[in-house]
Amino acid sequence: MDFFKDHNSFETKDIVMFYTHNEPQITPTAINWRIYYLVQSGVLRRIGRGRFVLGKTRIFVPQITSAIKSIHKRLIKEFPYSRLCIWSTASLNEFMIHQPGRFYVLVEVDKESAESVFYYLKEHKISVLIDPTKDVLEKYLSDKKDTYIVMPLVSEAPLQKSGKINSPTIEKILVDIFCDDLIFAAQQGSEMRTIFREAYNKYTVNESRMMRYADRRGKKDGFSTYLDAISNYRRKI
Repeated sequence: MDFFKDHNSFETKDIVMFYTHNEPQITPTAINWRIYYLVQSGVLRRIGRGRFVLGKTRIFVPQITSAIKSIHKRLIKEFPYSRLCIWSTASLNEFMIHQPGRFYVLVEVDKESAESVFYYLKEHKISVLIDPTKDVLEKYLSDKKDTYIVMPLVSEAPLQKSGKINSPTIEKILVDIFCDDLIFAAQQGSEMRTIFREAYNKYTVNESRMMRYADRRGKKDGFSTYLDAISNYRRKI
């Protein structure tokens, strides 16, 4: 920890160099076990493939309200074979300076199931839109504080389990904010820079995972350029 304390980040090869300098006879297997132990002990945390910073992994988990739990339970029962991710944009408030007065509950499902899920929610008197355009969002947005929006779930999107509920990882959220300036209109501009800064300061962000997902969304180059542009806001990367 003393050796790497001034490094913003470092790679496996740097750890190998550290150990071989002090112990010339050490084997690669022994080094790999030491890295594994250091990660498990919270001395190191991974931020990408073969990339590390000092400190314990901290995982962001979106807020799971009773309403989200209820909707999730009903959808899983009705569509048991569909991949589902559900969360509220209210979870972004902890990263933001200006707090929006309206939130969306995003229901992301396999593209083939999206329309069926939309009609199911609509039949149950839930204020819901499906993959809306800007015009539709402006014309049909409910007066309710929370509006449900059904959207197609990008294949291989990075998800995590929050209890029994699939929710997005911090990497998915950050990429989605960058890629979708309609749903995340309140999180654009300087607010987006603040969100990225706070996310990096509070939680472990795996940049390799982010870049893979940005690539799935067809925005890898633009997202990479944005990360470079805000590099002064990012901590330990």
